[in-house]
Amino acid sequence: MWLKPEEVLLKNALKLWLMERSNDYFVLQRRRGYVEEGGGGLTGLLVGTLDSVLDSTAKVAPFRILHQTPDSQVYLSIACGANREEITKHWDWLEQNIMKTLSVFDSYEDITHFVQGKIRGLIAEEGRHSFAKEDDPEKFREALLKFGKCFGLPEQEKLVTYYSCSYWKGRVPCQGWLYLSTNFLSFYSFLLGSEIKLIISWDAVSKLEKTSNVLLTESIHVCSQGENHYFSMFLHINETYLLMEQLANYAIKRLFDKETFANDPILDDPLQITKRGLENRAHSEQFSAFFRLPKEETLKEVHECFLWVPFSHFNTHGKMCVSENYVCFASHDGNLCSVIIPLREVVAIDKTNDSSKSVIISIKGKTAFRFSEVKDFEQLVAKLRLKCGAASTQCHDISTEVPISSDSTDPSDNTEVRSLTCQRECSETVNTEALMTVFHPQSLETLNSKMLKEKMKEQSWNILFAECGRGVSMFRTKKTRDLVIRGIPEALRGELWMLFSGAVNDMAANPGYYAELVEQSLGTCNLATEEIERDLCRSLPEHPAFQNDTGISSLRRVLTAYAYKNPKIGYCQAMNILTSVLLLYAKEEEAFWLLVAVCERMLPDYFNRRIIGALVDQAVFEELIRDHLPQLTEHMTDMTFFSSVSLSWFLTLFISVLPIESAVNVVDCFFYDGIKAILQLGLAILDYNLDRLLTCKDDAEAVTALNRFFDSVTNKDSPLPSSVRQSSNVSGEKGNYIRVDITDLIRESNEKYGNIRYEEIHSMRCRSRLYVIQTLEETTKQNVVRVVSQDVNLSLHELNELYVLFKKELFFSYYWCLSCPVLKYHDPSLPYLEQYQIDCQQFRMLYQLLSPWAHAANKDSLALWTFRLLDENCDCLINFKDFSSAIDTMYNGSFIDKLKLLFKLHIPPVSKPPNVKKVASLKNSPEKGKGKVDIQAYLSQWEDELSKKEENIKDLPRMNQSQFIQFSKTLYNLFHGDPEEESLYQAIAFVTSLLLRMEEVGRKLHSPTASAKEFSGTVCASGGPSEGKTESHLKKDPSSLREEPQWSFAFEQILASLLNEPALVRFFEKPVDVKVKLENAKTSQLSCRTKI
Repeated sequence: MWLKPEEVLLKNALKLWLMERSNDYFVLQRRRGYVEEGGGGLTGLLVGTLDSVLDSTAKVAPFRILHQTPDSQVYLSIACGANREEITKHWDWLEQNIMKTLSVFDSYEDITHFVQGKIRGLIAEEGRHSFAKEDDPEKFREALLKFGKCFGLPEQEKLVTYYSCSYWKGRVPCQGWLYLSTNFLSFYSFLLGSEIKLIISWDAVSKLEKTSNVLLTESIHVCSQGENHYFSMFLHINETYLLMEQLANYAIKRLFDKETFANDPILDDPLQITKRGLENRAHSEQFSAFFRLPKEETLKEVHECFLWVPFSHFNTHGKMCVSENYVCFASHDGNLCSVIIPLREVVAIDKTNDSSKSVIISIKGKTAFRFSEVKDFEQLVAKLRLKCGAASTQCHDISTEVPISSDSTDPSDNTEVRSLTCQRECSETVNTEALMTVFHPQSLETLNSKMLKEKMKEQSWNILFAECGRGVSMFRTKKTRDLVIRGIPEALRGELWMLFSGAVNDMAANPGYYAELVEQSLGTCNLATEEIERDLCRSLPEHPAFQNDTGISSLRRVLTAYAYKNPKIGYCQAMNILTSVLLLYAKEEEAFWLLVAVCERMLPDYFNRRIIGALVDQAVFEELIRDHLPQLTEHMTDMTFFSSVSLSWFLTLFISVLPIESAVNVVDCFFYDGIKAILQLGLAILDYNLDRLLTCKDDAEAVTALNRFFDSVTNKDSPLPSSVRQSSNVSGEKGNYIRVDITDLIRESNEKYGNIRYEEIHSMRCRSRLYVIQTLEETTKQNVVRVVSQDVNLSLHELNELYVLFKKELFFSYYWCLSCPVLKYHDPSLPYLEQYQIDCQQFRMLYQLLSPWAHAANKDSLALWTFRLLDENCDCLINFKDFSSAIDTMYNGSFIDKLKLLFKLHIPPVSKPPNVKKVASLKNSPEKGKGKVDIQAYLSQWEDELSKKEENIKDLPRMNQSQFIQFSKTLYNLFHGDPEEESLYQAIAFVTSLLLRMEEVGRKLHSPTASAKEFSGTVCASGGPSEGKTESHLKKDPSSLREEPQWSFAFEQILASLLNEPALVRFFEKPVDVKVKLENAKTSQLSCRTKI
């Protein structure tokens, strides 16, 4: 165990301890006379007696580790151990994690301070974990107080967990504490008077990975906004990394993925996120992905046990996983055996009376599964009986062997009966046969050598069914995988696709749902249906099934029904190609549920506007190429080539590049192995063409080489007739392209790259997702800045900094203001400028941070009026273009521009609240994302934009009496605190008097009795503001404004008067240091938010 560092005098210690290992900084010692076998002789007896005398509380541990300071007799004890194994583990950790690091320090004193801090951190870490196991909240409460004190974040910021670690500042590590909260990664260190404080928001993280180098054997690398941060020396680095990965991806989904956020109740309230909750969520996601279960399934229990495999006559060791609706089993070697048991299929649950602690689950079809050595098996049986309501027989002894009936019926039969009944009630149009059985029926008359091979394949599967069962609950073994690699027979393809994808479970849980969707979506007309109609005839046009109305109508119904079911995805290109292949081998309803499984579970985020899922998997593919084909990486100057060429591979599962008879074999493997099969095949294709690709001089030549290779891929065992087969003969000129059989290619991909694990792919996906999202966000920022830069005088760098502040202020509201009705979450389907918009409260915060007029006493009123001026469509939101135009005027505007802005702030309709009815009507027009776009509405908006640019000062309305009073007050407030404050007050008093006299003269020509003297005396007193007098005067004689004729000023009058005062002109034309203003705003933005 690690010990609190204490001094040890080595001169005396050598009499009782023997040195076993040593290096420049550490010494491992064994207690003199101690031998591990026991005994120890007379010396051991004497030392043991001495130990008892010197330390009455406990026996001295026989092993210890000391930290030595060169040229000193004083050492520090840092660890002890009861046996050699324990102390060796500590020694190895020091050598791997500390030794290389110590070489960067300049002095021995710094080394000692660092070692002391690191050991204390490890002790605290171990203590924290022991408290966590006991659910003692005291330690966590203490850490929470430190977290709040160090970083000053709002109380709503939920601390999830904390770790002791080292943060690398340059080449020197700083020992401290890493705090992980729902929105931030924070680090704090205070050693020898030096304080380090770091706060990184999860949404700004673009790279998160575990790395190692010469100094850092294992560390966590975080890249945020171009800055690299390294954290090392964790006691549990894997646990820390997985939690950081979850929190980063949680933030990405919450802030950038509107659909996921809206559909996930766990993400909806960040205050409910806990470390244990995140761990459970990760286990549930891994569980549902591995067994291809609906995403809603939550893992409830996991039991170590043995499953009896009757056809192999042995018990396989693995884990039983229990959720709300399924009992699943996977052997510790995942390829050896796995089973999925839906509770809807269970007819009985029993237990044995012997010592085997067995649970027996019987399902329809005379099949039973025996799980033995189950801990708490009695409680498990009770829970399972309660879940499925199975009528169980009384407990009795059952033989070890549980037979599996060879004539077991397909458990999906009952589901099909229910769904077909609902279909007949709802619709008569849905096809109940796969298109392949209609257009290519197999009969004895067409029997040939290929058909005989196909029958032999079917026979192999029938033998497997006899051994392993058939249907959802079949045993899935290595033999199953081998048969899939050889290619699934045409007659069984639809059934097995449904099983391996998990779509059979979705269909069983929703009987008749598809037929209802077909009825409801019939006749709908929107953007998705228009795109579907356009692509119908482009879907496998060479296949007879899609050269007539039967196939095209089925394709239309499936695609339209899915677009109706999931309008957030709707319809995307490539869905038509995939669905047409599904319809060839599966019934129409089955094809629909297969499409659901692909789009929503197996290829998440592939089929949307930004195809983020495909981009993520392409990044994973590039990483795998770097790992497995380094010579290709060195040859290619630009890795984006692989992204551009492989996009269609991922989107269509190779259907668009391979002949149909070969592509279906790839789809077989995809439904069994998921994206792993596509990645493996992609690597195998590049490996097969490696020599050709290394000789290519440019991208075009490489693309041509790959296309010719795809043309040479065949399926020699395919029973499809020649009229349907797409493989072409390779011309003699290209004779070096030898025919490649798809089965051999798939087998080779499994042999060479089958060791790629699901966990590795998941981790790479998480890392790549952060990079892809941040890249897309950077593209959005660049486009917005490019558009806005044409209308403002701010530099591109200043606009970039301003955009970061704008977006960060919006995200702060997402962090802590969950119930704000006006805020809209990120919607990438909108134009770039409309994707991020802020409300009045957020604008007020930014105004106070950035405006050169933020020191005014009425700054909140100015912020409100400015926001209303910018919010032209009255929807209570403004975009970055509106915001930057106002800031640009305040920073870089001329005297006239700034005065015009202040003038417009004080005239209607700015100073009046927005019309609520108008807001509601404008929010709905023009409609975006649904139906047809209102072109006229967009044209009118464009005309308004053009007319705005041509605005003339003569077009500005006149300012009336009350507005001019407020305008004068605002000017006085702006001058407060200025070095020329006195001269500015006198200047504005003079201008006000002059304007009033001009107005009085003009009014006397029309009404001799009118007078403006009272107002002049109210506003101008001793050259300074007289707000109280003005208000009291108006209160004393409220009828005066009504009795006297209203006077007003034009903008030209006010401008002409102010131009005659040099002090006023100097004030408004005073340059503003934009760079300093932006830097100050960046450093104080979070603290200002926290105060609120």
